[in-house]
Amino acid sequence: MTDLECRPIEASPPNPHRATASSNFEPTFRDPAGQLLLEDHCALRRVRPAAVGEALGFLNSPLRLELEREGDLVASEIVEAGSIPQAAEGELWLRHPRIDPISYPWEWTPAQWRAAAELTLRIAGKAIAAGWTLKDATPLNVLFLGPRPVFVDVLSFEKRDPHSTVWLAYGQFVRTFLLPLVAAKVLGWPLQTTLFRRDGYEPATLYRALPAWRRLTPALLDVVTMAALFEGKSGKAGKPQSRPSAADPELATHILLKRLKRLGRQIRAMAGGAGKSEWSRYEQTASHYPPADLERKRQFVAAVLARVNAASPRPARVLDVGANTGTYSLLAAEAGAEVVSLDSDPAALEALWRAALEQRKPVTALVANIARPTPAAGWKNREQLALLDRLEGKFDLVLLLAVVHHLLLREQVPLTHIAELCAALTRCWLLVEWVPPSDPMFQEWLRGRDDLYGRLSEGDLSQALAPFFSAGDRCALENGRVLLLFERHRERGSGDRPAPGAGPA
Repeated sequence: MTDLECRPIEASPPNPHRATASSNFEPTFRDPAGQLLLEDHCALRRVRPAAVGEALGFLNSPLRLELEREGDLVASEIVEAGSIPQAAEGELWLRHPRIDPISYPWEWTPAQWRAAAELTLRIAGKAIAAGWTLKDATPLNVLFLGPRPVFVDVLSFEKRDPHSTVWLAYGQFVRTFLLPLVAAKVLGWPLQTTLFRRDGYEPATLYRALPAWRRLTPALLDVVTMAALFEGKSGKAGKPQSRPSAADPELATHILLKRLKRLGRQIRAMAGGAGKSEWSRYEQTASHYPPADLERKRQFVAAVLARVNAASPRPARVLDVGANTGTYSLLAAEAGAEVVSLDSDPAALEALWRAALEQRKPVTALVANIARPTPAAGWKNREQLALLDRLEGKFDLVLLLAVVHHLLLREQVPLTHIAELCAALTRCWLLVEWVPPSDPMFQEWLRGRDDLYGRLSEGDLSQALAPFFSAGDRCALENGRVLLLFERHRERGSGDRPAPGAGPA
């Protein structure tokens, strides 16, 4: 369920076949207003009795209808309490479409970070103009549906004091959105380290890390330097300060919207333009691919995608591991598939994300290394799911194009382990590009380990995959590389695919 169309707020009928909650995900507990539970095909939200009135007020408001219609806010529908075994008296239950895969801020590129921040500010501005406000403004309230960010926490909205000139979520927005971008651009701290910074950075943390001359630059003066100095002084004061307000509600709204615009400019300045790296221009600079080989590879992949799509009654789901700038991810999306693209190089993946957004293709881009996947995080390691828990068994086709030699030589992962992972990821098909030891890239990374890897062959790969897959079509390129299509074994007596690790038929 990834449809985000607006739906009427009416009670849906009881569903006796409702799926059970995901066993890997810990129901949320930090929000006193409610709790989120993940189901196999949707997300259920419990709204506690004290918050029901305000939740219904927002759900029945023109603001909620506008945000859903524009695709900025996840859709909501009321569920009959009788269909929820754990429902208590006075609670409200909502059902939302499940956005799959879930992505987390530490798996975003800087451009995705900016898009999520701008979405939050845009929603906050519309809320203020409509008499509401966002009480939470953290990246964890945003998911990506393909390349587009979507705000998913409907309990973040509350009625605002029309005379107040304070956005209570301002500090949270700065700590969790703006300061990580400042740290990435100015200090070189990767955005991926926010895995360990759920509540973002404090201004004092960045202030201490900055050289003295950088503390006085205009872009950092208010959000880092002045904020750190002010916090130091206010921490010594024992008297609470009153919240600023304006007698004229229009003036209060103007002040708040002006503050949001300034935050938007600061986000854009810190997110910067598209970065460059060794891999972000790989396809333009690679000399080991003659044009004829590139075209033959493209045609073979396109034929596989057509075959996969023809075999599926719904849009095929494709995982592109090591997607780089996304030539084959976009090819899969063009063929009608829903695509998840992984790459550990943020600059390369950002180029893919921008292209998918511009072309409106259903491609979800995640900064991730399949050999060192994002771990579970949060309370009991169950608030945020591990990457593999979000990916395993979800795909009709896995693309592993020119990736196996990376895993072998750079990560030192044996072929048998690579095969087991592939079997866990795909329900049906696996397309591998085998890079032989004679290939220049293989030789560059071999580094004297000829006895270990120098004699590996295409046959060794096929043998490692044999317990899980049957070999299919093959396409040999002039440069010595080979494209190999494998089909997952079926279980005995069943048309279904085996569970990961079930072994050969």
